[in-house]
Amino acid sequence: MDDGKLLRIVLWLLLCAVGAYILIKGMSLDKKTLVNMCRDAQEKAIEAYLPGILETEGVKTQTPVEWLCSKVEEQLPFLGTIQAKEMEETEKDRETDKKIMEENSDFLEAKLLEENQEAGPVGSGEENTGGVDAQSENQQSAENTEALQDAAKENAQTADAGDGGQAEASAANAIVNPISLDMFQDFDYVISNFYTIDKTTSINSDQLNAPALVSEDLKMTTGNDQPQILVYHSHSQEEFIDSNPGDPSTSIVGVGEYLVRLLRDTYGYNVLHVTDTFDIVDGKLDRNKAYNYAQDKISQVLEENPSVEVVIDLHRDGVPDDKHLVTDVNGKPTAKIMFFNGLSRTNQNGDIEYLPNPYIQDNLAFSLQLALQAKQYYPDWLRTIYLRGYRYNLHLRPKALLVECGAQTNTVEEEMNAMEPLADVLNKVLKGE
Repeated sequence: MDDGKLLRIVLWLLLCAVGAYILIKGMSLDKKTLVNMCRDAQEKAIEAYLPGILETEGVKTQTPVEWLCSKVEEQLPFLGTIQAKEMEETEKDRETDKKIMEENSDFLEAKLLEENQEAGPVGSGEENTGGVDAQSENQQSAENTEALQDAAKENAQTADAGDGGQAEASAANAIVNPISLDMFQDFDYVISNFYTIDKTTSINSDQLNAPALVSEDLKMTTGNDQPQILVYHSHSQEEFIDSNPGDPSTSIVGVGEYLVRLLRDTYGYNVLHVTDTFDIVDGKLDRNKAYNYAQDKISQVLEENPSVEVVIDLHRDGVPDDKHLVTDVNGKPTAKIMFFNGLSRTNQNGDIEYLPNPYIQDNLAFSLQLALQAKQYYPDWLRTIYLRGYRYNLHLRPKALLVECGAQTNTVEEEMNAMEPLADVLNKVLKGE
């Protein structure tokens, strides 16, 4: 056998081996990867041998690349079948996502409508309508921001009254809707009047013993010579319809600062305010791990300040643009609030073992007692106590609270005004009134 023939045999064997290897690897790839590889190979081949084709711009009809790809697909029809199936599956996924979003949106629709009807007209002009034009509100100039800051200063001056301010605040309100504690023996009454239960979870009278919750002693035991209350914001970037973008004094952080001043100056508490950002990642809004980041920071602050008894995570809600959560409190347009409890338990999975919370009953007692005070002194101001399946960092202290104050459709003034009844009911519970 001459050398040339031997070389040809060796080359054919190598080609067969390479072909078998490619065939085996190709069979191990999923269809989606195979389609992408074929597409990539087509375009790279065209780029290598017909570089001018890829420079075509502004052509609205079929491009040469698309034409060549279509011809390849005619020779390999299975590619089109795979892509059609993928498009069908993608469309199904989109429809599923849409249904989930609609279910969640519809869940509180009736509740929100009822709240708007109960609130009635407040003030004048656009403020007393549910359908506020968000675009026109956002186009307001710096004059509006100035007015907001002036209003905040006026509120702060009221808080500067010190002990005299506390006496005045106490005298200014009285029980307008007395509720007998005997009513809390009726579980159905408690659920229908105080709670909204998310469809992901459930609760019964054993898990929510209302008579025991409203009678639990939640008085502050720490003196104000040490930190007693901590306020923070898992979602610090939450803003309102007339917030000045980038100005934290008109965001939920600014609203929290006013609450802190009221608790300090009017009611005499020693309060910490953590204004760290937990929902910006790499310069972009990202709330996927905001509660995790907040837990790390707040746990550290609590370790350094073990005297803190009350931990408040202050938020604003997100609602449809035609919803306006507002009522009248002491003659002021005031954002309505909702307390939020996580039960670390879902209907599907039962107790969530990786989210333990030894303080669930204490958390429930705290929010229920606050809700009771709110309903007695400010009957139209409280929306509900919302129960959901997860934890939301309420395991950090027995008296931990998540508050949803108004929504993105409220004004900064309405949000600031809501801190006054909130500080009042907090003081009532913590003083044991």
